[in-house]
Amino acid sequence: MHERRAGSGEKNHRKSVWRRALNQPPAAVPPAPPARTPGGDAVEPVSIVQAALYRDGVRVASPATLTDTYRELRKQPSSMAWIGLARPTEGELLSLAAEFDLHPLAVEDAMEAHQRPKLERYGDTLFVVLRAARYLDAPEEVDFGELHVFVGPDFIITVRHGAAPDLSAVRGRMEDSPDLLKLGPEAVLYAILDAVVDGYAPVVSGVQNDIDEIETEVFRGDPEVSRRIYELSREMVEFQRATRPLVGMLHGLMAGFAKYETDEELQRYLRDVADHVTHISERVDGFRQALTEILTVNATLVSQQQNAEMRALAEAGFEQNEEVKKVSAWAAILFAPTLVGTIYGMNFREMPELHWALGYPFAVGLMGVVCVTLYLIFKRKDWL
Repeated sequence: MHERRAGSGEKNHRKSVWRRALNQPPAAVPPAPPARTPGGDAVEPVSIVQAALYRDGVRVASPATLTDTYRELRKQPSSMAWIGLARPTEGELLSLAAEFDLHPLAVEDAMEAHQRPKLERYGDTLFVVLRAARYLDAPEEVDFGELHVFVGPDFIITVRHGAAPDLSAVRGRMEDSPDLLKLGPEAVLYAILDAVVDGYAPVVSGVQNDIDEIETEVFRGDPEVSRRIYELSREMVEFQRATRPLVGMLHGLMAGFAKYETDEELQRYLRDVADHVTHISERVDGFRQALTEILTVNATLVSQQQNAEMRALAEAGFEQNEEVKKVSAWAAILFAPTLVGTIYGMNFREMPELHWALGYPFAVGLMGVVCVTLYLIFKRKDWL
């Protein structure tokens, strides 16, 4: 599924506004404009899905607002903040950028969305863009979501655009594994990567079923199969754009194990995710190749069917022409005696052979000779 992109002029103007706002000193960055209740009380925007503070793998606070989260993190400097947002407002992202010193370019990407998967490091902060996917059974199509992750020394921020992935399940799984969660923001990042990659498996199964059905429809001669092949091919292009960059991203993370002293348990965890991504990417490449071959086979079958129909029409036209020739030949044969009989049936008083004794045999004989002659001519030409 694709969202409408902003026009280039609007987008450039918005980026210039972002850069001016983000380049201000942190104290000058305006906080997110609060919503108001009917009674006039300020409330936090609903784009904040969940925020929590963890120490040694255990949740120690569940702030309701970004302001509360900042306050609690300052009170407990040894803890880690995990903030989850869904389609945040500009004010919320500006507030986060000021508090955690996020790079303006990364914040622009998180706000604009429509980014390809990538991994960039800005000082102590790691910025990751992921494309999640889920298979929708009813319409038999793939729905894509976008996830932006900021990973810092004592925080991790997720910005979600779309329904996938379900990060609440990731949070629950990590809270059930405090030994893994206490390894810090990197452990959360790897858990998110694992959830995104695991979400690809149902998509692969659904697409495989679609391809099997398409193969059956192709050989059954379904007229709508070409459209279905084209639509699935477009989804596979999007799926390939989501999975292929992940292979390089994960290998880049693995290359930095020694430099950033990544925990050995996390190293094993990441290698497992990398293996799954490689397998998924190969399957997607195979799907694209299979769809290309199926489209070629379908075009060949359609062409053969059209040739068969044209041949059948030509044969029907030939048979019809043969029948017309027979009818025309017999009509010409019967026309000759009709013409002679008509002439001598006009009963004019002065006509040659009208009073001749041999006139009648002569007329009948003439009719017979003309008919036989025409019959022989048409027979020789295979009209009869």
